[in-house]
Amino acid sequence: LESRTTKRDMANPEENSAKSGKKGGGGEKGDRPKGDAPSPENVLNINLGVLGHVDSGKTSLVKALSTLLSTAALDKSKESRQRGMTLDLGFSCFFLNEMPPQLRSISNGDKEKTKLQITLVDCPGHASLIRTIIGGAQIIDMVLLVVDAFRGWQAQTTECLVLAELTSPNLVIALNKVDQFPLEEREERIRSAKELVWQRLKGIRFAKAPAVGVSACVGGEKVAAANADDGEAAGGNRARVESNETYNVDTLVEVLKGSLRPPARQQNTTSGAKGEEAPPFYFSIDHCFPIRGRGTVLTGTVLNGGVAVNDMIEFPSLGLQRKVKSMQMFKRQVSNIGQGDRAGICVSNLDAKLIERGTAATPGKVRLLTGAIAIVRKIPYYMGSLKSETKFHVSVGHTTVMATVTFWGGKELLHDDQSSSSSQNYTDQSGKKASQSYVGSSALGDVNLAGLPRIGFDFEQSFLQQDALLETVDGHTNPLHWALLEFQIPVYCPMESLIIGSRLDITDATGGSPGDAPSGATPSIASGNVTSCRLAFAGRLMESVDLEQGQTKKIKLYNVKERRGVIAKLGDPHKRSDDDRVVRYEVFGADLFKKETNMKVFVGMKVQTENTKDIGEIKSSYGTEGQFRVVFPAGTEAREGEGLLLSFKRFVHDTEKKMHQDLELAPSRPGLRIESEKKKNKKQPFPKGIKPHGEVVSLKGDVLETGKHNMAIISGFFSMEVNIRERAGARVRIPSTKEEGSIVGPFGKAGKCKVSFPEGISAETGTKAELHLS
Repeated sequence: LESRTTKRDMANPEENSAKSGKKGGGGEKGDRPKGDAPSPENVLNINLGVLGHVDSGKTSLVKALSTLLSTAALDKSKESRQRGMTLDLGFSCFFLNEMPPQLRSISNGDKEKTKLQITLVDCPGHASLIRTIIGGAQIIDMVLLVVDAFRGWQAQTTECLVLAELTSPNLVIALNKVDQFPLEEREERIRSAKELVWQRLKGIRFAKAPAVGVSACVGGEKVAAANADDGEAAGGNRARVESNETYNVDTLVEVLKGSLRPPARQQNTTSGAKGEEAPPFYFSIDHCFPIRGRGTVLTGTVLNGGVAVNDMIEFPSLGLQRKVKSMQMFKRQVSNIGQGDRAGICVSNLDAKLIERGTAATPGKVRLLTGAIAIVRKIPYYMGSLKSETKFHVSVGHTTVMATVTFWGGKELLHDDQSSSSSQNYTDQSGKKASQSYVGSSALGDVNLAGLPRIGFDFEQSFLQQDALLETVDGHTNPLHWALLEFQIPVYCPMESLIIGSRLDITDATGGSPGDAPSGATPSIASGNVTSCRLAFAGRLMESVDLEQGQTKKIKLYNVKERRGVIAKLGDPHKRSDDDRVVRYEVFGADLFKKETNMKVFVGMKVQTENTKDIGEIKSSYGTEGQFRVVFPAGTEAREGEGLLLSFKRFVHDTEKKMHQDLELAPSRPGLRIESEKKKNKKQPFPKGIKPHGEVVSLKGDVLETGKHNMAIISGFFSMEVNIRERAGARVRIPSTKEEGSIVGPFGKAGKCKVSFPEGISAETGTKAELHLS
C-alpha cells in the first residue's frame, strides 16, 4: 500500500482520483465522468464483484471501467506484479451521472440519492486463492462474471458462478478478449461464445443473464505492460488508470446499468426509529495501514448497521475498543456511514500489523463461536457425498477455518411450516417471484438467495441421526438440513451470517461429465471439461453452541431400533360393536425376545402389526420361552404368523440409554365374544360313574327282515352305582357301522344297559360303542 499517497491528504485513505482517458471504442463517455467525486450524501453505492477464472482479464477490465482507484487497486502489491496475477482483493469505482430509473426511488433519510457509484471488487481467479474469492463474494450486491471468450468456460468459472448464485440476485457476463477473433469472424464467434455460456446457465436463476463481448485491452497484456512501463517512466507514483485501447466497454456499462436492482439496505442505521435500538454495526475490513500523525486507517465495507464519528467500535478478535476519529468516502469526509458503503475509518492507538483481514463492530454484539448450528443446503455442483463428522473448510466473511460438520434434520425440515416464514417477495433475473428478506450478517447479499430461510432451531425437537446429508427426501431433491459446526479455531461472527463449506484439500478434482452429476444437480453446469466444484454446502448460522460447556448434548439426536416377532396365537374372536368386524383384542407373540430377557423392561411398550398397522401394548410375558401377551384396545384383524414390530428411539447423548416411543394406542372399541364352532361341539364332561365309551357284549331281541337284531346289551357306560333308568333315551352310536340307538334301561346289576336299534344292529360282540348324553 502506498502510504505516501494517502499521507498527502488523508485526503483519501480509501480512494485516490485517477486519470482515465480511454482510447478507441472504450473512450470515456459522459456517464463515467472524471474529476471530483460527488457528495457522498447524494451517492448510492453498489458493490459489483468481478469474478472469473485466472487470466480471463478481470483486472484489465476493472482498469478499463474505473475512474477512481483505491490504495489496493489493480494488483498494486509487489508480489502480484512479479507473478503477473491477482493475489488479493482490489477496489476501485466509477460514477454514473444519471441514476438508472429503477433506482431513483432510493433515498438517504430526507435526501434523495441522485448519483450512482459502482464499486468494483476485483477478486483473484486462481484455484489456490478460493478463500479470498469467497471473502470477496460476500461483500457484493451483484456479480460481473468474466469469461475468456477465446478459451471459453474454464476451471474456476464454475466456482465463481456458484458464489454468484449464493450471494447475488443478478449476473452480467463479460466475454473478454474478443479482439483475438479475426475481424471478419468476430460477430459470429461472439454469438457462438454467448450460446456456449448460456448453455451452462440453463435451469438456474441466471438463465437469462445478458452477455457482452468486450476487450479490456486490445492487443493483450503485453500492450498493457508496455503502456504501464511508459506511464511509470513519465509520471511518478500517483495512482491512476493507464491508457489502453478497449473494445465495447461502454456497451457493457449500459448493460450493467439496465441490470442493476435496488440493493437491500437498512434505514436509520445510526439511530433507532421510534426509540428502537439501531441495528448493530458490522464492518468487513479488507486492508489496514498506518498514517503517521493521523492514526490507523481501516478500509472495508459496511455489511450491517452504521457508525458515526466519535462512536466506539470493537475489534472482537483483538479484544480492543477504539473511538472513530474520522471517516472518508469518495475523497470526502463524512460523519456517518451505513450498510453497503465502502469507506475508510481512522482510529488511533491501533497497531496496523495486528489486522490484515478482520471485522469491526458495535461493542459486545459479535460473539466468539466455538461451535454453531446452521441451516444448510448442499451445493448441487459438488460431486461428492457430505458425510457427518467430516472436516470441511468453513468460510465466514474473510475468515476460513476447519470445522467438523454433522448433518441432521433432512426429513423433519421438509415438513416444517416455518420454512416459508419471515420472507418478502422479489423478482429475480429470470422474471420469477422469489423469496427475499434481509437481516444483517457477515454477507452483504441476501442469504435467502442461497435457498436458506430464517428458521429458529428448537432444542426441544427430536431429530433422526444421519450418517450423511440426504440427497433426496420423499422425492424432494437437495432438501434443507441442520448442521453442527465444531470449529477447530473459534471465530467471531454474528448470527444469520452466510457460511460456505468447502473441501479445499481437493487438488485433482477433474471430471464433471453429466453422468457424474449428483441427483438434483444442473447437468449443464456440471458438464464439460471443467474442474469439479470444491464448494460443498452453503448455510446460515442460526444458533451458537458452546463446545466447552458441552452444549452439543442438548441437541436431541436419536437412532431408531427395531425388532421383529410374529403372532404365535390369537385370542378369542369378538364382533366389534361399532362396525361388526371380527377382531381379536388379545394375541400372543413370539420370536421377539430371548427366554432369558427381563420382560419387566418391555411391559407397557407398544408394538405394531406388520400388515394391518394396529397398535397394541405388551401386558405380560407368556410361558417360559420369551413369548408375550399383547392387548389391542381397538382390536386387530391380524392373523397368526403376521409380523409384530417393536420400534423405539435411543437418544445419542442419553447415558441411561432409555427407550422412547411415539406410538399411541387407539381409543377402546369394545365388542362381544364369538363362541367358536369347536367350543360348541366340544363334549361336556361326563357325570361321575358314567363313561363315554363301552362295547357290545351280546345281541338280543327280534330279528328283523334285514337279518339284524333290534336290541343289544352294552357294558362299560355305567358303574353299578348309577341309576341307568335316569339315562333312558340317551343316544348310543356304533362308530364302525354308523348305526344309532337309544338306552331302554338297565340289564342286570353290573352296570350293563339295554339299547334299542330300530333299524337293527349288525355289529358283532366286542364292537366299540359311544354314549352321547346331549
